[in-house]
Amino acid sequence: GSSEEFGNVQYAPQDEDHPLKPRSPYGASKAASRQLVKVYRESYNIYAIQGWLFNHEGTRRGEEFVTRKITKNVARICHAIKNSEEFKPLELGNIEAKRDWSDAEDFVEGIWMMLNQDKYNVNYDGTPKEYIFSSNETHTIKEFAEKAFKFAGIDGEWIGEKEHEVYVSEDKKVLIQINPKFYRPAEVELLLGDSNPAREELGWKPKISFDNLVERMVKYDIDNFKI
Repeated sequence: GSSEEFGNVQYAPQDEDHPLKPRSPYGASKAASRQLVKVYRESYNIYAIQGWLFNHEGTRRGEEFVTRKITKNVARICHAIKNSEEFKPLELGNIEAKRDWSDAEDFVEGIWMMLNQDKYNVNYDGTPKEYIFSSNETHTIKEFAEKAFKFAGIDGEWIGEKEHEVYVSEDKKVLIQINPKFYRPAEVELLLGDSNPAREELGWKPKISFDNLVERMVKYDIDNFKI
C-alpha cells in the first residue's frame, strides 16, 4: 500500500482512519487493491493485509523517482566539478511538495512484523490489522536536494522566485533549475504519516534518519557513477 492512497489529504498527520482520496493513477490502483484485499480477507477468512508505506527510498530506488533522480544528478555534477567539466543543472518541478521519507530497509522490517503480528503484538486478538509505516516527519523536495549536494561536498544557495528560482554554487554555476514540465497535474502537497500504532503495538521504529538516508544514496551514486 501507499501514502498516495490518501492523496487530497483532509488532515495531517494521516493515520489508518484517513479516507482514501487518491490523486494519481498509482494511488487509485493501490486504493483499489486495498478493497480487493479486504474482500478476500472477509470472504475467505484469510490472513491478507496491506499496510500503508509512506515514501521509502534507498540505493535501489528507480531512477524515475525524484529522490533517485536527485542523487544520480548530484553524482553526475559532482564528478563534472572534480574534472573541471561543464555540466547541465538538475531540473525539478514543484520543490515545495512535502513528503515523509524513510529508508526501505526499515520498512521491510516493519512489513515482516505486520505479517507476523501474532508474534510481535502482545494484544493480537486473531484479527489481522493494517498499519502505517512512516518516519512521522516531513521534508520538502527542496530540502532533500540541498542536503544531497551538501553530502557531495557542494555548497549552494537559492536565488530568484517561483519558476525562476535556481540553486547556484559558490562560484555561481546553476546546480538546480525549475522546469514546469515536471509539475504534476494533480499535485499532492503534503504527505505526513502517523506510524505510532505500529511503533506501540509491534515495537517497530525506523533506525535510519532522513539525513542518513540522503547521505547513503548520494554516496552510493557517487561511488558507482558511470557516464
